Amino acid sequence: MYAFALGGRAARAALVVTLVCLSGPSSPQASLAWSGPDVAAGTPPVRVTAADVDASNQKAAAAYGALVSMWTAQFENIGAEFAAPRLARYRSPIRTSCGVIAPSNASYCMAGNAIYFDDVFLAAQAKIAGAALNTDGDMAAVGIIAHEMGHAVAMQLGFRSRHSYSNEAVADCLAGVFAQQSEADGVLEHGDLDEAFFGMASAGDPTFEPSGDADRDRRVAVLLARSSHGTREQRMQNFDRGYRGGSGRCMAQFR
Repeated sequence: MYAFALGGRAARAALVVTLVCLSGPSSPQASLAWSGPDVAAGTPPVRVTAADVDASNQKAAAAYGALVSMWTAQFENIGAEFAAPRLARYRSPIRTSCGVIAPSNASYCMAGNAIYFDDVFLAAQAKIAGAALNTDGDMAAVGIIAHEMGHAVAMQLGFRSRHSYSNEAVADCLAGVFAQQSEADGVLEHGDLDEAFFGMASAGDPTFEPSGDADRDRRVAVLLARSSHGTREQRMQNFDRGYRGGSGRCMAQFR
């Protein structure tokens, strides 16, 4: 599962998506407002148009095709067969073989072999990265799909750790492998790597701040460990390991 944090604070509840039709329900200029419960009061929501979402979905589909091609070839190199997961968009809470997935997230479900992603959430991540870096921001969104595909790769090769961070670190590393392959294929645009690292940093876990209550702090620490994705520094380092070293640096099966 992909955890997103805005301003260094992890979202603890479903993020809100509202549709405001400015030019009619089918207009590409219809504004989709994306906001989260942990964003400071008074902070305006991120707004994307229907055209932004359509463009993001097209890039997600293109990335999905490239990811399937890459991992199919890499599995063949080690004498294995990659079962490509299907890609499914959603916006409202969706019931899957792995339970209900809340809006404003992305997740791989092994039981149904599917990657689910909220398409407004994905477009919003591109918008946020683009505004921060003065680019189109698309690689921040594509990185989310690559991360979830990384979970599919790892699980199909039998890697499932009891520790959340171990699973997420491998998925981040395998997402970096996709950036490496994209660069080798000559399809990375100027700013894409900056966008990818920005996306990893934005999705880092918040820093745990002790309250002084030893029992409470212990319970919170255990809870965070169960859902840990890594700090912003760890997530960028794990992505960079795959980008620089390839799949063999992520999983022993590929060495």
